[in-house]
Amino acid sequence: MGHSPATPNKTSAVILLLTMTLLGVFPLDVILPSFPALAERFNTSSADIALSVSLFAIGLSFSLMVVGPLSDSLGRKKLLLAGMAVAIAGALGCMAATDYGWFLLFRVVQAVGCGCFVLSQALVQDLFVGRQQERLRIALVTASGIFISLSPLLGTWLQSLLGWQGSFGVFVGLGLLVILKAWVLLENTPGTATRQRNILAAYRLVFADLSFVGYWLISALAFACHFSFIVISPLIFMEQLQLTPYQYALALLLYGAAYVVGGAGAGVMNRYLQASTQIVTGLGLIALSGLLMLLLQRFELSVATVLVPMIVCTAGTTITRPVATSRAMGIFPHNAGTSASAGNMLIFVSGGLISAFINLSASNLVMALGLCFLGLSAIALGLNSLVNRRYQDACV
Repeated sequence: MGHSPATPNKTSAVILLLTMTLLGVFPLDVILPSFPALAERFNTSSADIALSVSLFAIGLSFSLMVVGPLSDSLGRKKLLLAGMAVAIAGALGCMAATDYGWFLLFRVVQAVGCGCFVLSQALVQDLFVGRQQERLRIALVTASGIFISLSPLLGTWLQSLLGWQGSFGVFVGLGLLVILKAWVLLENTPGTATRQRNILAAYRLVFADLSFVGYWLISALAFACHFSFIVISPLIFMEQLQLTPYQYALALLLYGAAYVVGGAGAGVMNRYLQASTQIVTGLGLIALSGLLMLLLQRFELSVATVLVPMIVCTAGTTITRPVATSRAMGIFPHNAGTSASAGNMLIFVSGGLISAFINLSASNLVMALGLCFLGLSAIALGLNSLVNRRYQDACV
């Protein structure tokens, strides 16, 4: 594609992408078991710490506005190295923070640097073709889910061994590994198909296509369901159900099984079913999970009444997101950086705002989640019906 190295070593490229995916769970997921320790450290509530995660997602989304378009003209390598350096600086600042205000500031700095993770989507578009792209995106979403399900256990271990600073320290270590790997593997070949340095013009180009926006919104709404649960899960499990951090981590291990099952199902569907059918199937599972969550409100709140619907929701998310993302990214293959930034900006703004809204429903978080799943899946199904017709017309 000319934006990144046409390296023959696909295995090394996959390892780099998986490392970036693993690194991405630390700012949002590994930190979850440290909520009580962070609240005690900064003399605030766990709800405020949860809100800081939503703020991180929103800050990340604004970083995405710049990273992708610049990578289309300046090259992926420069942006990835610079972003990782900023993210590492933010993580070090969080470790050194003495009050909640400084902690929030450095979390935003870390979020700005983490915007470079969006380049994983652009690198998939640059280095792989056709079905390889969809299969790799399915693998990355599945790997992300496995990392997410294991991250509370890792976070609990780091909390007991190193305190709340542990997750930030490991983030710094992994970030340095990504810098080294990217430095050796990637070349910094600027884009040849477009030299568009006007960021606003680049966004006008991609956002003018309704199919592009529609497919990314479908992916964003599916992500928001997953992200909302992740952000408020410590409040449900550790505050309302009084689980210890270790018990909470074990409970989320079951949640990871949904990613494995969903990823396997997505792989099979990718070989035999059309994209629209895959999306409808995944969104249908998300809607079913919302209905289950509301129906189970009749029973006493327990780990099972929360996890069973979430396992169904996660399977649906894992099926929906890769194919919707691939369809969106395929519309502007020569503007992969801008496309990835625009889409991920929608994803993290949606996830941050919706999770923050649900976090305000402290009286009944589970019911708020159920209603959220039903509403978002219904909107996404409507969008899929509209953009599928446009996508098919464009391909004729």
